[in-house]
Amino acid sequence: MATTAEKRATFRKLHESGFFIIPNAWDIGSTVRLTRLGFKAIASTSAGAAWAAGKDDGDLTRDAVLAHLRMLVDATDLPVSADFENGYADHPAEVAANIEMALQTGIAGLSIEDWSGTALYDLNLAAERIAAVRARIDAVDPSVMLVGRNENFRVPHMSVSDSIARAVAYAKAGADVLFVPFILDHTAVAELVAAVAPKPVNVVIHQFDDSVRDYARLGVRRCSVGGSLAKVTWNAFDAAARALRACA
Repeated sequence: MATTAEKRATFRKLHESGFFIIPNAWDIGSTVRLTRLGFKAIASTSAGAAWAAGKDDGDLTRDAVLAHLRMLVDATDLPVSADFENGYADHPAEVAANIEMALQTGIAGLSIEDWSGTALYDLNLAAERIAAVRARIDAVDPSVMLVGRNENFRVPHMSVSDSIARAVAYAKAGADVLFVPFILDHTAVAELVAAVAPKPVNVVIHQFDDSVRDYARLGVRRCSVGGSLAKVTWNAFDAAARALRACA
């Protein structure tokens, strides 16, 4: 098995140039299968993890998520990046303490959202949270990648410029990678890439076809899939189970 240090070094190297896809796994089986398919890294998905536990997205506790991350990390030699939602706390110091626990699972990176569960954090507070996480990561292992994530889709009519401004603030606060899930329009993506350069950008995709290559041409460093693979799997499961139930 690769060591934690090797996984973290590999993950950081992936972000230095080029383009890669980081699919989101939700259990040991999906992690092992994605590893065998030849992907270079894997991310967790809060939605997929919750569904696998019979819960709704956002309903897993911090400790349940920590156990989930340990399970994923132990199942693969690939680097694992954690969907760590809002860090399971509001105050920067409390988020930083939770991040230290997350680092002990062996993850190579993690994302922190600016959504409290009911609203976006004030921009200054959101940036302070990122800075606190950066400081704690640097104190433990600076090789771990921090993703600053703006939950723009939670706020109806939030402008692209406001989302990009948040991404810029998170980059300045110490985020290594910037992620704004619903910036998908190519012009807007190009603006985001330019605004936070030279730091890399993640784009989430929900269609698994050649269109993903367009983002590489725009300068995007990586694409994730969020809960899409888990959703496809559970939709197929539900359809088959309904058909089976109809036979009774």
